[in-house]
Amino acid sequence: MGLSIALATGLYGISFGALGVASGLTLMQTQVLSLVMFTGGSQFAFVGAVAAGGAAATIPALLVGLRNSVYAAHLNGELRPSWRMRPLVAQVTIDESFGTAVAQADPAERRRGFWVAGVGVFVFWNLFTLVGALVGDVLGDPQQYGLDGAAVAAFLGLLWPRLKNLDALAVAVIAALVAALATPLLPAGLPMIAVAVVVAVLTLAIPRWRDGGTPDSTHPSEKETP
Repeated sequence: MGLSIALATGLYGISFGALGVASGLTLMQTQVLSLVMFTGGSQFAFVGAVAAGGAAATIPALLVGLRNSVYAAHLNGELRPSWRMRPLVAQVTIDESFGTAVAQADPAERRRGFWVAGVGVFVFWNLFTLVGALVGDVLGDPQQYGLDGAAVAAFLGLLWPRLKNLDALAVAVIAALVAALATPLLPAGLPMIAVAVVVAVLTLAIPRWRDGGTPDSTHPSEKETP
């Protein structure tokens, strides 16, 4: 799973490489962004702002990248990396490594999924960024090859097995609706934050709704006495 997602996502690096050079960045600048920033959505937001002549190109990139902080908070408890390993774990904490990790039931497989997907995407993404920057003009628009859809399909494959009950399905549908409505209205990065807030609220609220609004809805008179 980790390797297939890494390849699907890495191939879309061709699009970033071509777009980076077309936006006015040098080949070296484009490659450094993939090596150091290494979070696809933020990279696209950055070069998009550069292409539009935006002086504050880092703002949309930072907004999009905030999601990785949420992933890191969750994975820190799952992986428990040592202090020496934390910089490397942080570098490869992305959508794909997080999604692959949490899709596994076994703790050992979660760690394996995280590293295979994270390191795999890093290698393929940087390789194909270079390819896109070198031959982007020859390839034309990478979206015509469906590479943008490959990453989406991979995420749907990770999500689908987790929709095992009506609560999870309802949260997924509401999150998708919020994303669809917010994307054309809000600046880059904010729709994802809005979705994260909605999902967090629903995750906390659904158990309370089921229990009648309190953690323990049993009437005091109905409880057994010691």
